[in-house]
Amino acid sequence: MNNNSIGIFDSGLGGLSVFKEITELLPFENIIYVSDSKYCPYGNKTDEYITERSKVITNFLLSKKCKLIVVACNTATTASIALLRELYIVPFVGMEPAIKPAARLTKTGKVGILATEGTLKGNHYKKTKEKYASNIETIIQPGHGLVELVEQGLHNTKQGEELIKKHTEGMIAEGVDYIVLGCTHYPFFYDTLKRVLPPEIEIVNPAPAVAQRVKNILSEGKILKHESQSEYQFYTSGDKDTFANFLKVEFNIIAEIFSDKTLSD
Repeated sequence: MNNNSIGIFDSGLGGLSVFKEITELLPFENIIYVSDSKYCPYGNKTDEYITERSKVITNFLLSKKCKLIVVACNTATTASIALLRELYIVPFVGMEPAIKPAARLTKTGKVGILATEGTLKGNHYKKTKEKYASNIETIIQPGHGLVELVEQGLHNTKQGEELIKKHTEGMIAEGVDYIVLGCTHYPFFYDTLKRVLPPEIEIVNPAPAVAQRVKNILSEGKILKHESQSEYQFYTSGDKDTFANFLKVEFNIIAEIFSDKTLSD
């Protein structure tokens, strides 16, 4: 199984922020990434709908003999990862709201959470908040419109900056010193956030911790790939040209994007 791929999926292109961290930590691993852009965003969909999409994509990745699957989407993790773990033997790694480190390190006792409505309403977020942040104040902000800008490749624009300003002004006014990014699309606004936020506010991206969790599971199972060149495959249920252009601009990766009937039906 060592040479089998890691599967990664997201509602769209946001999970590439997790792909980036995994490839940097595990440079020899083969990866198959699925962008479900035809059905993006997930944040306004029901849990039942998201779970069905997650099962479709999981079945596809297992048909490619993936040895581990990363649900690189906070909303999909909240809606479906518990059921996925019941239905399938393959190990799953989901997105944990990175409240724990922010709650531990805050000096003001106030932490901002920028996430989709689906994540903020989910039990996964609520349980994590109760467990790690019961003694601090959390200021939540749904990131309306941010996912769509990333999907269109418009995150590094004036429009993106104005939307980030709008979504963070309340948290700044409340005196937060940490802002947790609760959606895998949001790290693509990192440079914009650094420009807009006061320098004393730290940004927490959960993707590095997810990559470390992937490494730990593969190490424990003795299925790490230790040598030879890595191979990456990219699939989408949406527009292939948009995906290819995003990879080229953001990662300097020139890749063929594949479609599959089972993903787009």
